[in-house]
Amino acid sequence: MKKLNQLVLLLLTILFACQQTNEKSDFSQEKTELKAPFLWENATVYFMLTDRFNNADSTNEQNYGRKADGAPLRSFMGGDIKGVTEKIKDGYFDRLGVNAIWMTPVVEQIHGYVDEGTGKSYGFHGYWAKDWTALDKNFGDMETYSEFVKTAHEHGIRVIMDVVLNHTGPVTPDDPQWPESWVRTSPSCNYQNYESTVSCTLVENLPDILTAKEEEVALPQQLINKWKAEGRYEKEVAELDAFFKRTGYPRAPKYYLIKWLADYVREFGIDGFRIDTAKHVEAGVWGELYKELLQALKDWKAEHPEEKLDDKDFYMLGEVYGYSIHNGLNYGYDGDTLVNFYDQGFKSIINFSLKYEVKEKTADKLFSEYAAILNNGELKGNTVLNYLASHDDHHPFDADRTNVFETANYLMLTPGSAQIYYGDESARKLNAEAEGDAKLRSFMNWNEIEDNAQREGYTIKEVLAHYQKLGQFRKNHPSVGAGEHQMLNESPYVFKRSFSKGNYTDVVVVSMEPNLNELSVENVFTEGTKVRNYYTGEETVVEDGKVNLERKGRLILLEKI
Repeated sequence: MKKLNQLVLLLLTILFACQQTNEKSDFSQEKTELKAPFLWENATVYFMLTDRFNNADSTNEQNYGRKADGAPLRSFMGGDIKGVTEKIKDGYFDRLGVNAIWMTPVVEQIHGYVDEGTGKSYGFHGYWAKDWTALDKNFGDMETYSEFVKTAHEHGIRVIMDVVLNHTGPVTPDDPQWPESWVRTSPSCNYQNYESTVSCTLVENLPDILTAKEEEVALPQQLINKWKAEGRYEKEVAELDAFFKRTGYPRAPKYYLIKWLADYVREFGIDGFRIDTAKHVEAGVWGELYKELLQALKDWKAEHPEEKLDDKDFYMLGEVYGYSIHNGLNYGYDGDTLVNFYDQGFKSIINFSLKYEVKEKTADKLFSEYAAILNNGELKGNTVLNYLASHDDHHPFDADRTNVFETANYLMLTPGSAQIYYGDESARKLNAEAEGDAKLRSFMNWNEIEDNAQREGYTIKEVLAHYQKLGQFRKNHPSVGAGEHQMLNESPYVFKRSFSKGNYTDVVVVSMEPNLNELSVENVFTEGTKVRNYYTGEETVVEDGKVNLERKGRLILLEKI
């Protein structure tokens, strides 16, 4: 009996140990020295145009009768889902400290092109949907997308899918207009108030989905014909019938789209959505969408316990064009209407003001204001996604890439989550010879990385290494993006970030002064504490409340060993 009891005790001990291992940095664990937990508030999000990042499949260059005859940088160029997966497997994102990937929409795009007087433009960017239930062959298929998500998760990387619910793609001879029961084609938005921002078309020939409509509509005939030709009409209709029966929703346009978008989460276990043109849709629609996405991810995680990364809820990021962190919870439509998008399922909203504030404020004023808003102000419990360059911001910070290290410092050290736009880390220039936003969308400069191209004052690999160190430091320390901020010394500028939740604590000290040898840390690290400058790898010990460093680097990123 004694041996039996010992055996039972041993089995229980093993079971408990396995349970603790699977908790994946749960804050409730008793040890204080834990692997850094993932927080969306501290995420480093890598954003790329799917078509412009990496071409790993030369068999899908042109489909649906498309040609490479667009205006400069307005044709498909060959980047694909498989290309992103390839770079994940190569460890590119691991070395960069990236823990979330956002790629432009991959659903099937219009087959034709539009010509607005400057040459042909195709839907390479992904924002001109033709069929939300299929992937565009130029990007890949369901199998390659499934492999992408699985590979990302294997590397601890979350997947953010970019989705458009506001509008269809433009009308072309190859892409007929959706029925009038589904879309409006006028008036064009003039952004004078709420009505003229929501109940309108973004631009001419971009039909606006009637998302406010509750009346039932039939499937568009062109979609019926397409599905029948592809041999999946019965399957799609059966799934729609089951969805509307389960939810009780009327067959109104927005509910079809909600079903089609939630399907990707339920099928692949996608971790989050980036919502395009969020302010152009009635805010309540996003709450209805989020309800379905939340359940879809819970269902997927229940069915795939070995594949899930954690038990976090679905993450929804909003593009509310013009929103600033200083707006707090409420975005104003030119003063007449205030909308709280965070109340509609959004965990984060893209912050459009950082690029201006970097030029206008001292580092400490900027960092202090952001940390206060996120930790103790209106946005406590939520966050923003900061960026300094993007795919449709015509005035990026440092378009010529002359201040690459300063750009990296502000992007990666500003409180909140950080968006690396593809090529930020490799100084891909944002002033290509093209018109409009195409200037920002050249192909990823892999050749310059491989050749370690020389720029004025730096090489490509030097700036890449700088981003890698900052990215890894962020990934290892939730305090960087999610913590409290405190200035330790004004000149030379030194600051502390600290984060605590449950029994988990994290504290770091940072200086953007490149030639600093001595730091006072007496109120941060106790006497005799072993610390490391992550930027150079140098290790030392706190003596007399100070840290002395010999190795020079562009930054001091001090962590406890």
